[in-house]
Amino acid sequence: MHIVVVNRWPRFADGPRWDNELTRYEDFIDHENNHVSYVVDGPGVEGVLADPSRIAAMVRVADVNDFQALRTAVSEVAARVGPVDHLIALSEFTLEIAARVREDLGIPGPRPEEVAVYRDKVRMKEVLAAAGVRVPRFAACAGVEQSVTFAATVGYPVILKPVDGAASIGVHRVPDETALRALLAEVDLDRYEIEEFITGAILHSDGFANESSGVELQVVSSYVNDCLGFGAGQPLGSVVMQRSPLRERVEEFTRQCVAALGLRAVPFHLELFRTPGDELVFLEVGGRVGGSEVPHLINRLFGANLYEAWLRALSGDRTFRLPEKTGDPSGGWLVVPKPADVPVTVVRATPLRGVVPTIWRELLPPVGSVLEAGGSYDALHSGRWILLHEDEKQVAADIDRIIAEFDFAAEPVR
Repeated sequence: MHIVVVNRWPRFADGPRWDNELTRYEDFIDHENNHVSYVVDGPGVEGVLADPSRIAAMVRVADVNDFQALRTAVSEVAARVGPVDHLIALSEFTLEIAARVREDLGIPGPRPEEVAVYRDKVRMKEVLAAAGVRVPRFAACAGVEQSVTFAATVGYPVILKPVDGAASIGVHRVPDETALRALLAEVDLDRYEIEEFITGAILHSDGFANESSGVELQVVSSYVNDCLGFGAGQPLGSVVMQRSPLRERVEEFTRQCVAALGLRAVPFHLELFRTPGDELVFLEVGGRVGGSEVPHLINRLFGANLYEAWLRALSGDRTFRLPEKTGDPSGGWLVVPKPADVPVTVVRATPLRGVVPTIWRELLPPVGSVLEAGGSYDALHSGRWILLHEDEKQVAADIDRIIAEFDFAAEPVR
């Protein structure tokens, strides 16, 4: 069997960073009994730690998210090694492109229409609304006047977002018609949707959907702040919820969504609102492992590596099963974002591990290091923490404490 892995993530095997440590291709894909090839970009080279003698071929491109570059590279690998049986991509930004390459080159695996239910925010809500799931009122941006009329119908504020975005990149909370018209003039309308603004707490459910669209594992958490606020400089985190009637409702809501969308043999990261009236409202879902510290926390609490389950499924292993959850622990994570827009030199970042007993992992930038602008939740930020405790209230209190006590200072790079 010939398996081609598309990788754009580095690994930090010899330092304090734990990013992507769970994506161990060399452990979860059989390199001895299969031909395993890689297509990588610059950072992705650093994420391939398999024995070079067991790599069938490796092709480097400038950007694995460039469809033509990826198609050409996969074709080159196929010409050198043989027909491709599985094309694997784990990054949310690469899922759709990989599906297009599969379709174009006749490679087995998920096609664009299958991926669309967890990449296209209009399509996923269409499917769920038809299944009776409460979703925000929404519309594809077919034109300026149509979008303005929609906003007037549902009332301001409204949310304007890319249909295929992630990490709240390009998402806008729009307060009025003037602001909406200005934004609509700047964006590619074919790639945007507009939706009702929902007031409420935001929760997320992370797990794995089996071949029958059943939920094999599920962990429910409550956000501290939200992803949109993170882009504006607010800390972002979440706390794992322990057993309660609310958690049971969210678990059932998640099962309903996963079944309606037909998610099969994929991890999921589903976000939803809990309104002041105690209604659960779908926000969005990704057919991938949750970002930031989510997979590391789940792995530590329950011994479940969602990346392992996904890689084994994608490479044709139908025998692997995630462990069943035991106990009812809690935990949480927090990211304090770096200053936005410009590179900064770190002047001060005071450790809190040992001061806050629930901290399991802490990642702080060294004094004197430069934090470059940009990057998602797993970039090197002002501070990142993972917390563990048997009581979710203690975890929430300690996240608040970190936000209040963390001492960080930086200055623009001269």
